[in-house]
Amino acid sequence: MKALDIATSVFASSSRAWRGTAAFASTPSKPEKLLELYEYEGCPFCRLVREVVCELDLDAMIYPCPKGGMRFRGTAIDLSGASQFPLLVDPNNDVVLLESAEIIDYLYHQYGGGRRRASRGVLRQVDMLSSLAATALRSSPKPRGMYAAESTAPAEPLELYSFESSPYARLVRERLSELEIPYRLRNFAKSRWQEMGPPIVREKFFPDAPITSDNRRRLRELTGRSQVPYLVDPNTGVAMFESADIIDYLNETYAE
Repeated sequence: MKALDIATSVFASSSRAWRGTAAFASTPSKPEKLLELYEYEGCPFCRLVREVVCELDLDAMIYPCPKGGMRFRGTAIDLSGASQFPLLVDPNNDVVLLESAEIIDYLYHQYGGGRRRASRGVLRQVDMLSSLAATALRSSPKPRGMYAAESTAPAEPLELYSFESSPYARLVRERLSELEIPYRLRNFAKSRWQEMGPPIVREKFFPDAPITSDNRRRLRELTGRSQVPYLVDPNTGVAMFESADIIDYLNETYAE
């Protein structure tokens, strides 16, 4: 993995003040059926929605719709009547929503206890400028996660443990987006201050701190580690850590 690639991903997270790192201490309610999000990684509007999905500690089925993509864009247009992203489908309430602010308001109201709402006015402009900056930082030498690349579709969706601001997980999500590979996003947001920082900090200083996140407990039980990204491919039986290894695997298995 090139150092510059990691550095620009870190700067992208910094431009958003590391939104999408921490989850609320408790989420009032969680959907029974998986939320469906049609989006693509380089989209600044999509980023704002993904941050909130992460902060509410919600899982979601991600259908990547990069520019030039053919795999899911048609379905998204059929659902909404517009070629516009992000698009949220909530099968629990038969809701289909466009517009990032409306989606964020809905998520906070339905699954966050109404404690917040999407930013408006000047704050909205600041959010958009910083999200655009994050996209720009990941656009050299080419935009990442924004344009479709030829690929073979998997028979079943993959599974990715990730949190939005993770610089390493972002690299994997970008490649999944470019390859139009659908995946179940298992959000791995940090719900306690002891979980902040790299895994080595927790293991060294807070080894006995309780794990309160469902996905964090699940991954710890599966692997003995609390680290992202972690990719599970039910089509091949492969499960792996390390962003560079995951990207190599995706290229070898699905890229054409």
